[in-house]
Amino acid sequence: MSASINAAGLANKVVLITGGARRVGAAITRTLHDAGARVLIHYRSSQDEAHRLAGELNELRTHSACVFGADLLDPAQAPAIVGAALAAFSRLDILINNASSFYPTPVGEITPREWDDLLGTNLKAPLFLSQAAAPHLRATRGLIINMIDIHAMRPLKRHPVYCAAKAGLAMLTRSLARELGPQVRVNGIAPGPVLWPEQPIDDALKSEIIGKTLLKRHGTPQDIARTALFLAQDAPYITGQIIAVDGGRSV
Repeated sequence: MSASINAAGLANKVVLITGGARRVGAAITRTLHDAGARVLIHYRSSQDEAHRLAGELNELRTHSACVFGADLLDPAQAPAIVGAALAAFSRLDILINNASSFYPTPVGEITPREWDDLLGTNLKAPLFLSQAAAPHLRATRGLIINMIDIHAMRPLKRHPVYCAAKAGLAMLTRSLARELGPQVRVNGIAPGPVLWPEQPIDDALKSEIIGKTLLKRHGTPQDIARTALFLAQDAPYITGQIIAVDGGRSV
């Protein structure tokens, strides 16, 4: 993918990435695999995309990618997801809590189902997966990366439940860094406008969002993937931190 990546940088490391088959997750999966990692690609509904991506990566390097389907809203699935990585590769070095639900919840229309879904995917699932993975990450002196959002700190209109969930994940990231150190590092990445939502968004709003960045452009999934690679490969003394990758929008 990139000639600048050290192909041996993550050699023999095992990465479990939730929601790793599509969009930003797929970019992270490809980038860490490019750096030598073996990957377990978790999916919920993107089975076809997950198998296609794993097939593509296994053609590049035999037995370097596998898939596992599970509903992250069920915390009882967390040990099974971690166990799938151990069964495939006999170790776990990096957990990336990437999977996320995102949609508006205007005040006055919020339902318990939306609360459970948004808090479940964005906060509860990362907690229980991290808990299940912790003993194995301690053994490898591993890393957890949580995908947060700049709107954990600056609320997005019409998205109070999503913002609250991501704010909780930001604090969970710092808390886990305290709880799991010194053996396990825990960091977060807070993307700004790097990929437009799958729900339609009009061009005027896109221009307004881009105009609020200091770089006056949107980023790409690869910007997030390169940050994940940096944390995984080149940042052994960084923990408890949340890196904004947002073109300066949060300044």
